[in-house]
Amino acid sequence: MKEKKRVYEALVDGAMEGLTDQALYDFVKARCPKATSKKIVRASLLALMDPHLKDRNILDVIYALAIKHRLDDGVLDDGEDEEPDERAQPSPAANQNMPQLS
Repeated sequence: MKEKKRVYEALVDGAMEGLTDQALYDFVKARCPKATSKKIVRASLLALMDPHLKDRNILDVIYALAIKHRLDDGVLDDGEDEEPDERAQPSPAANQNMPQLS
């Protein structure tokens, strides 16, 4: 929890200084060298839920960083060993009630 709080503080401090995207990520990594993308995303979500943080620009920057790093291949891997074909094919139930398009 202590590490997440440090990452959170670095994230908010960097955003308040006007840093965005890669510059913000680099700022956080400089202040918290052990921070992974996953920890940065979790700290970002913590910042987005903080009722004291009300500046829309800061929230937008943090949100954009969280989305970018959430979509990173390393963060998406949740450790499950799922076959690639299983992910690509929709379930039969998903198409059951879909109207046919002409």
